[in-house]
Amino acid sequence: MINNKLIVSTKSKAYPIYFGNKCLGITGRLIKKKLPNVKKICIISDNKVPKILLKKLTNSLKNFDLKIYKLSVNENIKSFSVANKIAEHILNNNFNRTDCIIAFGGGIVGDLSAFVSSIVKRGMKFVNIPTTLVAQADSSVGGKTGINTKNGKNLIGTFHQPEFVLIDTFMLNSLPKKEMICGYGEILKHALILDKKFFLFLSKYGRSIILKKNNIKLTEAIIKSCKIKSKIVSKDEKENGLRMILNFGHTFAHAFEGAAGFSIKINHGTAVLLGMMLAIELAYNKKILSIKDLKLIKKHYKNLNLPYKFSMYFKKNKINKIIYFMKKDKKNTNKKINLILLKKIGKTTKPNNFDIDGQKLKRFLVENYR
Repeated sequence: MINNKLIVSTKSKAYPIYFGNKCLGITGRLIKKKLPNVKKICIISDNKVPKILLKKLTNSLKNFDLKIYKLSVNENIKSFSVANKIAEHILNNNFNRTDCIIAFGGGIVGDLSAFVSSIVKRGMKFVNIPTTLVAQADSSVGGKTGINTKNGKNLIGTFHQPEFVLIDTFMLNSLPKKEMICGYGEILKHALILDKKFFLFLSKYGRSIILKKNNIKLTEAIIKSCKIKSKIVSKDEKENGLRMILNFGHTFAHAFEGAAGFSIKINHGTAVLLGMMLAIELAYNKKILSIKDLKLIKKHYKNLNLPYKFSMYFKKNKINKIIYFMKKDKKNTNKKINLILLKKIGKTTKPNNFDIDGQKLKRFLVENYR
């Protein structure tokens, strides 16, 4: 059952996000209605997605020529070699440009599948069915695709908007708490950068959202997150300005992931939560953010037991490596490191308005290593 619909309008394409509970089974009908020329479908799926959910999806697609490509998912699969294997699989099965790829998994599967969709035959139809909170609330919206290299995360990619996104909150029931916290990091980011009322909502309902004790408030949080991201993406599809504020905390976060070798030591959401806290501390240090807002955010982290000390994940001798990856960030336009900082809850610094020398940032990280 679809309960809500949001239209994402970008310069290149407008497409819907459908929200519902136990709505996975209507996927086939949606494709038939919106994409009448599709004959073949390749589902790219995380092999950890419960079999019952994959079965539900495949049953809805029984009228199509269906192929399934399963992946053991971690950040290291976002690579040219894996993308090439999937592309060859699709080409070997004689898919046409009018056929469709479905991403069925979290943000990693979505990024990789969308990348493959954008390059095979110069662009195939793409549908995103996110199964994790981080993907439902953030990465499935906006059309970014990406793969990683030894120089950093998502440094190679394209923009390729989906035909539609289907968000079934029922699928979150199978997620462990650490995955819910991972997604909550992105939800909190959206509140901090653009909507103080949303932040106050999360202060009230954050615990029940993470623990999945209130499905109505969880769904509200996902929809609100998608609305905030959609609003930004519609104004700046290809990250030429405003969209950069979505990277709040992510310059640190991607560096943490790179410094950890894209390993299971630290997941994306944890890295984002740590990165946002450092960006908040830096904003206070530079007299950009008030002590009042700093304390409010710290209280929120502590009340929900969110990770906020990067020293819990990295030894001090890793700071040089963290700085190395921060210098490789795609937002940098000179030798300095470009950052989005918080001016107050609900408002950031303007894109390209704050940068910092690597040595000064290193000193800040050393001073905040505790």
